[in-house]
Amino acid sequence: MKWYRADLHIHSVLSPCGGLEMSPSSVMQTAKNKGLDLIAITDHNSMANCGVYAKAARDYKLDFWYGVEVQTAEEIHVLALFDDPEPALEFDKELYNSLLPIENDPEFFGDQVVIDSKANIVRFEKRALINSSIWTFDEAIKKIQSVGGFAFPAHVDAQTYSVIAQLGFIPTNISLPAVGISAKAKPQMVRQNFPQLKNYNLIQNSDAHYLKDIGSGYTDFYLEKPTVAELKMACKNEKGRKIKNKN
Repeated sequence: MKWYRADLHIHSVLSPCGGLEMSPSSVMQTAKNKGLDLIAITDHNSMANCGVYAKAARDYKLDFWYGVEVQTAEEIHVLALFDDPEPALEFDKELYNSLLPIENDPEFFGDQVVIDSKANIVRFEKRALINSSIWTFDEAIKKIQSVGGFAFPAHVDAQTYSVIAQLGFIPTNISLPAVGISAKAKPQMVRQNFPQLKNYNLIQNSDAHYLKDIGSGYTDFYLEKPTVAELKMACKNEKGRKIKNKN
């Protein structure tokens, strides 16, 4: 058992709002410099770059999860995390097919860059990733969980793209192991300001789009190994696994 310092919400050059400085080696070196042990790449509605970032993470001896930030039909951001690439990429295909066939406008939104392990441009993703899936919030959570992923709403304290901002509440008809909070939030203040969160674990991440923001939000997990199954146990305080938020 050991502590893992994790930032599970980092964007790559694929996200149109992300900086082109977010190359695999630069992200990993910055994560190491910030003292992180575990990271996830969570671009908007696509995992197309996760493979090359996973390879870079191995080179830098960082633990890595495949991830994606799903934007639901209600414009709620939901994070999906996977420690196994196979179900992750199968889910990614299904997610891609749920997006409306609208082309990206790079001059307005920015480029959506798919790269190789040396940060060379392979292609530009044409479908607009900044748009919503046709899946509802409930559907997205259930689809992620049905294929073994870890699903939780991102930055619930934010004024936009959060489940509380969009719905005014967190639906209780689905099981959520945790909710995400933004990098600058104070966990204790979040619980005071949002009483409906009192029974939820809080996972704080950076939502980094630029190198300087990586690790600005993080959460410590006490786990036997860095797997989604262990994270689920930590959310239940099972067998010594636990979660610790920064002060």
